Amino acid sequence: MTTIEPGLIRRWLDGWTVARSLPEAEPVEPAGDGLRSECDQPGREVEVFALRADEEPESVARLAAAVATARQVTWLTVPTLRRDAVEAVVGAAGLELVQRSEWFMTTDLTEHPRHAPAAPYEREVRTDGPVTVVSLHDRAGEVAARGTIAVVGGDAIADRIETEAAHRRRGLGRAVMSALAETAVSQGARTGLLIASQEGRRLYSALGWHHKADVLIARGPVGRSPDAG
Repeated sequence: MTTIEPGLIRRWLDGWTVARSLPEAEPVEPAGDGLRSECDQPGREVEVFALRADEEPESVARLAAAVATARQVTWLTVPTLRRDAVEAVVGAAGLELVQRSEWFMTTDLTEHPRHAPAAPYEREVRTDGPVTVVSLHDRAGEVAARGTIAVVGGDAIADRIETEAAHRRRGLGRAVMSALAETAVSQGARTGLLIASQEGRRLYSALGWHHKADVLIARGPVGRSPDAG
């Protein structure tokens, strides 16, 4: 049976924690059958990532059970090629399904298409260490689209690619991705990694990104206090 390589998930997670500027003190640590990251977000305090969902289906059940009883609000992210089976497992554990159709995608950044923003939009590129933020501004100086990419070794992890509603369908997403890819390649990255939302995956597919796995995201009970039994 075809499975997604656990090392690929770990590589994405290493870059994602950098892109999100999550705590640097051991931001990713083993969590039984997966990896655990402190998110420090309201309603999303901890995130656990499954590594072997397809090659060892029982591992998802164990992770889901741990998330269901966690004292912090914990989310479970599962890259898989067996989406229906995983959905049944997390549901049986009592988790709430947040997303069932996101995509784990990769690309060769050296072959990424180039697109410049059309007038009147202007591009701003800000790089701080391994993290680059690209913003496109309209004539009034307001941010119309933005995105982030973090370079870790030969990988570049794209994150938070957004276009404001009033500026959509003008090629701005393509222009942001082009600038991010160009910057990442100049820093030595070759492989692009990302998790695409339903809205974003059409854009990334058109730019040559390839689907590697589906991604299901579920969360444990909300409102559990440290003193809960």
